[in-house]
Amino acid sequence: MFKKIPNYIKYIFANVFFLFTYIFIFRIIFYSFFADLESATSNETKNAFLLGIRFDIKLTTIAIFPLALLVLVTNYRFFRKKIYKTSATVYLILTYFILTLFYLFDFGYYDYLNIRLDASSLRFLTNLKISGQVLLESYPIYKGLLGLFVLCFLIYKLTKFNYSSFKNQKTLISTKVKSFYFIGTFLALSFGIYNSFTHYPLRWSQAFFSKNNAVNQFTLNPVLYFFDSFAYRSEGVDMEEFKKYYPVIAKHLNLPKDTVSFERKVVFDSTYTKKPNVVIVMMESVGVKPMSFYGNPIKTTPNLDSLAKQSVSFPNFYVHKSGTAASVFASVTGLPDVEDVRTASRNPLLQDQRIIFDQFNGYEKLYFLGGSANWANIRGVFQANINNLIIFEEGSYKTENRADVWGIDDYELFKESDKELQKLHEQEKPFVAYIQTASNHMPFTVPDEKETFKPLNESDISEDLLDKSGFKSVAQLNALRYLDFNVGRFLKRAKKSGYYHNTIFVFFGDHNTAMKRTDLYSKEFDLNIQLQHVPFLIHAPKFVKPKVINKNGKLIDLFPTVASLAKINYTNYTLGNNLLDTTQTNTTSFVYLSINGEPAVGLLKDSLYYSKTNVTNTTGLYNLNQKSLIDLKDKYPLQSKKMDSLLEAYYHSTKYLYFNNKKR
Repeated sequence: MFKKIPNYIKYIFANVFFLFTYIFIFRIIFYSFFADLESATSNETKNAFLLGIRFDIKLTTIAIFPLALLVLVTNYRFFRKKIYKTSATVYLILTYFILTLFYLFDFGYYDYLNIRLDASSLRFLTNLKISGQVLLESYPIYKGLLGLFVLCFLIYKLTKFNYSSFKNQKTLISTKVKSFYFIGTFLALSFGIYNSFTHYPLRWSQAFFSKNNAVNQFTLNPVLYFFDSFAYRSEGVDMEEFKKYYPVIAKHLNLPKDTVSFERKVVFDSTYTKKPNVVIVMMESVGVKPMSFYGNPIKTTPNLDSLAKQSVSFPNFYVHKSGTAASVFASVTGLPDVEDVRTASRNPLLQDQRIIFDQFNGYEKLYFLGGSANWANIRGVFQANINNLIIFEEGSYKTENRADVWGIDDYELFKESDKELQKLHEQEKPFVAYIQTASNHMPFTVPDEKETFKPLNESDISEDLLDKSGFKSVAQLNALRYLDFNVGRFLKRAKKSGYYHNTIFVFFGDHNTAMKRTDLYSKEFDLNIQLQHVPFLIHAPKFVKPKVINKNGKLIDLFPTVASLAKINYTNYTLGNNLLDTTQTNTTSFVYLSINGEPAVGLLKDSLYYSKTNVTNTTGLYNLNQKSLIDLKDKYPLQSKKMDSLLEAYYHSTKYLYFNNKKR
């Protein structure tokens, strides 16, 4: 069978084998001389090797792919013309040479900073004289150059030997068979790059599966990691601006003024005899505008309406950015997502943070979602920062019926989550769980019938009422109604399972759904902050009485508030506050958005909203309670100046903490 395979196909996979072996040797060298895995468990080390091999295979196939395409297109002609041989030789020598340089720099970079090579290393190019001198004084550069010359010679010999080994094999095949080998080889190499049987490809975030950072660093492939982080190379902190505005944020958060520190210890004199559970439910695409509780003319959310009346509700609560990944990142890490390029969750440089979620000592920590945690690299956000976290995702539930692109629907997600929480309750193990819903998201997949839920038909809602409500379609409305039904059903299950009474339930929208302009919240629509205005409910009758708190709240306040309510001793290293603290009245909401296509930041305080674009520095001050949307910055210059300073302080402090809130 092997003899029947065309020689040019054998040539391709021989090169794949040799290059993978070469790359894997560097992994062995790193393991032997640089990786500090003494504190890692045998299971962590095994998983790191297995994942690392997958990254190495991915790099190998990416590197060989251009050559493979040339060989597949030319097939037998590849061995007949000298230009193909020369091109292949030059390409392979350059590939081995460049990869070798990457790995050598990676060894030195890790030896210096204990992190793998990433795009931030380019900062050393800003002063080549100093960097070059450090290299010359620290490493045997001249011997290394000689070694690289020898390497190029050996690679030349290897490519010549490999080429000659298959040159004289002549197994003639038909065009049909050639097509089969072309497609088969193309698919095999493509799979090597995709490297996953799930709906998401192998991503750098999967390397961050351990709380032990040394394990995660060993798992990474430095070449892939460098280019994954390349898009974020300019996303650093401006230290001059940060130092300028630190006194402002220090005053606002009651931080020390003579030294830079965001550390605030919260210790309780007494704690609960029985630790309360915490369940956080992220409600996909739920803002205040579509909810009947906040004035929508259609009875959209009867379960949430009833729940709000029995809970602590915050009508002036805002997420920082209008995106699910951004809200997951902010809620978990306690830092707003202010990244210009994609989202903070996708930035490999920001995954190591000191967070409150991780400080629930003695708790079982769980994360539930219907799809894959590889989405938007959310796996890295959770696993890199939360010790002993258990992730439940598509493929790990006992009963699964995939609904759409987002995996199992919310009904199944809540049902499976309840089963796991009931088990922990019966074992008397306290838990903190994060449940991420998705059914209220396009393509708005809802069942024809589910218990008491039935979707509305087009004829059930008049066009005038639909327009007045702001919904773009009945399908969009049904998706919200289905989520509302599932929230109500989940709480009923919790009562039946026995953990309801000793649990603090938190419900928040990750952002609002896209809606038409209506009279309801029209100013927020015009200012482009309607997407950030979401419900935030704390339902815990045993621990706090229902009430409405009108102070401004923001997503990074979530964990300081919940941990304080549960009387968990914690240290807050971020910008969030406990919203239930009655002594804090100077509260604000901080948002990151786009104004006329330009990145911008905004600050909400009481009825005032102040915005500022990041490039042109265009500012505006508006009163959301006034009838007309009038820019008031010239009328109230002192107020504008104060809000501008606090806005800048939030922004630059966030940037600072991205890179200076690392676990020690």
